Amino acid sequence: MSLFKARDWWSVVLGEGEEFDQGCLCVGDVDNSGSGHDKIVVGSYMGLLRIYGPRASSPGSGALAEDQLLEVQLRDPIIQLEVGKFVSCSDLLHLAVLHPRKLSVYAVTATAGNVEHGIQYQLRLVYEHNLQRTACNMTYGPFGGVTGHHFICIQSMDGMLMFFEQESYAFGRFLPGFLLPGPLCYCGRTDTFITVSSARQVESYKYEVLAVATDADEEHERKTSGKRLTADWTLVIGEQALDIVVPTFTSTSSIFVLGERNVYCLKDNGQIRFMKKLEYNPSCFLPYASVSEGTTNLLMGNHNSTLLVYQDVTLKWAAQLSCVPVAVRVANFQDLKGVVVTLSGDGHLQCSYMGTDPSFFMAPRVDAREINYEEVDAEMKALQKIIKEAVRTQDNFLKTSLEEDLTVTATVSSAVDTVSRSLLGEIAGNPVPSVTVKIQVKSRLTVQSPKLNVCVQPPLAVTQEQFVLDSMGPGSTSFVMFSVFLNEKYSPADLGGDVTVSYSTPTELNPTGVPRVAQCKFTLPLRLVCLPSAPSKNSKYKITIDTNKPPVSLGDIFPEFVEKSEEKEGNVLAFQLIAGSTVTVQASKTSQRYRIQSDTFEDMWLVTKELLQRFDTFFAKQGVKDFRNSFAGPIPLQEYFETVDHHFELRVNAEKYQDLLSERAVQFRAIQRRLLTRFKDKTPAPLQNLDTLMEGTYRQVIALADAAEENRALLCQAFARLRSATHLLITLLSLWQGLSADQTSILEATLLPLLQDTPQLGWEECVDAAVSHLLRTCLSRSPKDQALSLSTSQLSMPKDTARLKKHITLLCDRLGKGGRLSLSSEANVQTPVVMPGGCEPIPEVELEEPPLQQESSAKFIKKRQPSKRTKGKTDEAAKESGKPSAKESGKDASKESGKEKDPEKTKSSKKASVRAKEKKKEPEAGDARRASGSEN
Repeated sequence: MSLFKARDWWSVVLGEGEEFDQGCLCVGDVDNSGSGHDKIVVGSYMGLLRIYGPRASSPGSGALAEDQLLEVQLRDPIIQLEVGKFVSCSDLLHLAVLHPRKLSVYAVTATAGNVEHGIQYQLRLVYEHNLQRTACNMTYGPFGGVTGHHFICIQSMDGMLMFFEQESYAFGRFLPGFLLPGPLCYCGRTDTFITVSSARQVESYKYEVLAVATDADEEHERKTSGKRLTADWTLVIGEQALDIVVPTFTSTSSIFVLGERNVYCLKDNGQIRFMKKLEYNPSCFLPYASVSEGTTNLLMGNHNSTLLVYQDVTLKWAAQLSCVPVAVRVANFQDLKGVVVTLSGDGHLQCSYMGTDPSFFMAPRVDAREINYEEVDAEMKALQKIIKEAVRTQDNFLKTSLEEDLTVTATVSSAVDTVSRSLLGEIAGNPVPSVTVKIQVKSRLTVQSPKLNVCVQPPLAVTQEQFVLDSMGPGSTSFVMFSVFLNEKYSPADLGGDVTVSYSTPTELNPTGVPRVAQCKFTLPLRLVCLPSAPSKNSKYKITIDTNKPPVSLGDIFPEFVEKSEEKEGNVLAFQLIAGSTVTVQASKTSQRYRIQSDTFEDMWLVTKELLQRFDTFFAKQGVKDFRNSFAGPIPLQEYFETVDHHFELRVNAEKYQDLLSERAVQFRAIQRRLLTRFKDKTPAPLQNLDTLMEGTYRQVIALADAAEENRALLCQAFARLRSATHLLITLLSLWQGLSADQTSILEATLLPLLQDTPQLGWEECVDAAVSHLLRTCLSRSPKDQALSLSTSQLSMPKDTARLKKHITLLCDRLGKGGRLSLSSEANVQTPVVMPGGCEPIPEVELEEPPLQQESSAKFIKKRQPSKRTKGKTDEAAKESGKPSAKESGKDASKESGKEKDPEKTKSSKKASVRAKEKKKEPEAGDARRASGSEN
């Protein structure tokens, strides 16, 4: 049995089809036996009153017949039960039973039997009060400071408090601002009544104020005698209350209120002592005495059939019950003290305790024997061999089963649909086509409940994203078809899609099936997002791709686009993006170069990607194995940074709209409260143009909400364009430095860490952190400068993009100087270890922004790396001085020469030679800048 399960000491099921609630359970020495042993009194909405005296029995046997002391059928439903001194001429305990229209006080007497049947119990009516109003609940106590007796206060459904001084009716008072009744409790320390009103606030009324206030009958007759009833104190809790308990066993003044999601502990003056936010829906609770001074324990039942024990706000224990409790009490019985008594809504009465029974089992003594170590070693080797064989066969079985259980194949149509399935008829006068994708799902084994999901990147959309397939037998095949189309007025950054099939395969041990997932990827044709067009001669942005093979006709590369093209020679081809600009591809007639140009920088990405892929496919079919693409430069960082700035500007605007919207919403609610106060006032007063102010504020809120929604759509579009521009930049860097596939993957993970922007985490801060990590590790100036720890600081939106652009510029600079991207450190450098603290910042010298942006892009024209001989000399000088080598400082002299000092006076000759080489390269850089300016 689990340690965290309530141990059943005694239980019984009360009747069939009966209902019980919070007030239907009461515990006390109702028969005045004087032994100190409690009895359990239970009443139901069917009018049945039962009294039990639990006794220990054998486990699993349940309650015995003699445990039920009394069962009486009353005429009316029982709402609440209480045990107290309710008779004026007696100090004995009596039972008060609250009915909807009656209050009855009974005496429970025990008569010793003269035969073997034992003691007989009887229920005798002492007095009763007929109520003029329907009762909801009641509370009792020594109202007004009386001693030796208890008075009763009943709350009606219409908000009237009716006070009974034992056999006589005292007075009645209406609660102010009443709507619905709440829990009611009496605090004897302050002689106050505490309830939670419909305004979701705790209210306290003094008995003295209630006694002298306007009488309920007089108030109903509209007489003005008496005083107006006011609360002693109020506390807004913002939720309905389930129960209120004022413990009397503790010296500290505490009032416990159980809400729908929180439990509150208040002082007698209404101040909060502490509160606890609950992670579940509570059903009942009960404070009881704690062994620690100054603290109180709480028994908390919830709708998960769990009983939790709190010491103030600290969870001390949790026990699983067999049902959801609606009432909980703690009682002392003959055989056990401190028993937890719980009652469920369907009548399951249980007495339980927490923990485990003591175990008296003792393990038998084992006879000692000598150990043969040779036999143990041989047995160990044999077992290890069996384990290895089992693991090997299991791995092979898992691999084959995962590969062959379900096969998913995607087939994309080579031509667009005859009738487009797009929701947008046309964009900027261009028709929007759609492409059909056919998915084949083939099963090798029995597959249950297969579900197919399709995912494409926005602004692409599909006609249906989810498919529920029928269960498949061995060798069966299912087909699914859907269409993909452009759904927004901007171009996508990726033409790929994913298909995921989730299913389950039944086994002998698990007939319901083991969950599995099969995936498949597909690539959409370029024809989906662009159309053939006339070439454009003048464009704003241009890039040139070099190859090592003679130029080929673009008609052979793009046969589906050249059919309608006006160019017959095949060296110029134009693509009109449906939601973008025109992209022109021109092949040189004399050299091995191809120029891609467009008026929009990011629109060149899809055409560039398709061109490189088709080059590889074309030359692979001809058997050419040494084909390579390259990019001579310059890297278009300035054009790329324009896209970054546009995206960041929209993020800043989104925050501004959010702040303004919050301010206007607060202003709107404040005006509403003032208007509501004016309307509720019995004396009419002028509105003082509050209605006009509220209407103007409402229009501002609507306008700001529309502007924020429009900005959100623009932000999604800007992020898609930023992804396209980033893909293009990564491709150019890879071609420029000849990066391997692994290094290109690291660069993609660095510059494209997110698939979508969120208000909490944006692209700029993620990329800045990733690029900074690369600059501190694999792209650091020397192995000595590599950081040995990773930064764990929280990411937040930057103030501007200056730091990010510096880091990206420095990343390109390090790659241009021969830097190598790697997730691990160099062989002679300690492997980075994640540590709690931060790491050293990148030196400001490295991050210094160049005076002109054109200079930073012009230095990326380099086609050759420095020779090993020059590199060795400059590295030795750098090691002796502790400064960056001449290879780096010479190249960056235009931006860092004013901030770096000479390493040593003895090295002046070497520095002079480096400066002389630099001066020779300055005219070349100027020519490169003029060349790039002419292209742009």
